[in-house]
Amino acid sequence: MEVRCTRNCKKKDKQGRCLAKAISIEETGCGAFIRVPEFEPFRADNVVIYDKAGIPSVMVRFSRVTDNDLFGGSCRPHPAFVVDGKVYDEIYISKYPNTVINGRAYSLPMTKPEVNVAYDEAVNLCRAKGEGWHLWTAAERGLIANICHKNEVFPHGNTNCGDWHGDNSEKGKTYDGGYKTLTGSGPATWNHDHTPFGVSDLCGNIWEWFAGMRLMDGVIEVIPDNNAAADIDMSKDSDKWGALMKDGKPIRINAEDGGLKFTTEESDMDYDGCEWGDAEFEFDVTEQMKELALYPGEPETYLYADTEGERLPLAGGSWISGARAGVFDLDLSNARSGSDGNIGFRSALPSYCQISRMSTDVLSVHEG
Repeated sequence: MEVRCTRNCKKKDKQGRCLAKAISIEETGCGAFIRVPEFEPFRADNVVIYDKAGIPSVMVRFSRVTDNDLFGGSCRPHPAFVVDGKVYDEIYISKYPNTVINGRAYSLPMTKPEVNVAYDEAVNLCRAKGEGWHLWTAAERGLIANICHKNEVFPHGNTNCGDWHGDNSEKGKTYDGGYKTLTGSGPATWNHDHTPFGVSDLCGNIWEWFAGMRLMDGVIEVIPDNNAAADIDMSKDSDKWGALMKDGKPIRINAEDGGLKFTTEESDMDYDGCEWGDAEFEFDVTEQMKELALYPGEPETYLYADTEGERLPLAGGSWISGARAGVFDLDLSNARSGSDGNIGFRSALPSYCQISRMSTDVLSVHEG
């Protein structure tokens, strides 16, 4: 006999058919009933990975998707999963902004995020963990931003001196008498998918360096695919950098008339910033720009650009950014040597690397 159930029970399949070998109907209901908990303490894409020093990091695993899956683009894999011409099934991104232990970067909950870190230092702190570990990249950031945009779920965060500007009941745990919050100390809405298992603190708290993108005299340059995840030369004069192109011309960001414009035409060098929703586009956003979240996915978040010299990217905003902060918030105005008390970073790891130890059964999830 087939029994169909409408209750929130673990012992049924997706069609509602009861999977129990035997059931008994009692005064209080079905004797085989096991309620699905509202909060699951574990999800398989949250893992703990140990580096070469034997110290763990909490990581979030992302499985391969195509541009078509994310935003209706082509069927090619999103570049986050392509390293040195090879396509991989998974990548791991730090769940939390990183702290530093013995010269290496770690993703751990309820810790002080490392700040006052320059770009090259962030790269080296991540690479010191062992093979494949790297400063998270433009492609990886673009992947998460596109997932948020597709699902219409954008992370909140510490954008107002310890709480979220949109609802001051959403708070994280501040420390040292300041306004920065401990990693992962906010509610689930401060994660990229609004669940306890998402990537934390992508909106506000501290700006984060990421690799593989820069402005060079106003031209948007990238390291192709996710090659910035490899142990390659990303110095100012490296030949790995190449311009984003449109109709055979380099794509530029021009600062003019109090705003920013994506164009292929040269302009005077300057600095400016504006809401993404107010940025001008001389042409339709290209697929590569979409892959890297270079479009108004969160219109109220901000884009900043300094079009003179080499400028490296920061993402997310800080604890005082207000509505300007978000997963699409992008600051392309920073010198490679820049560091400050509101600048940190996070590490990532591709699946092609030999992972010496990985655990999915020791992870406990903090509910803010």
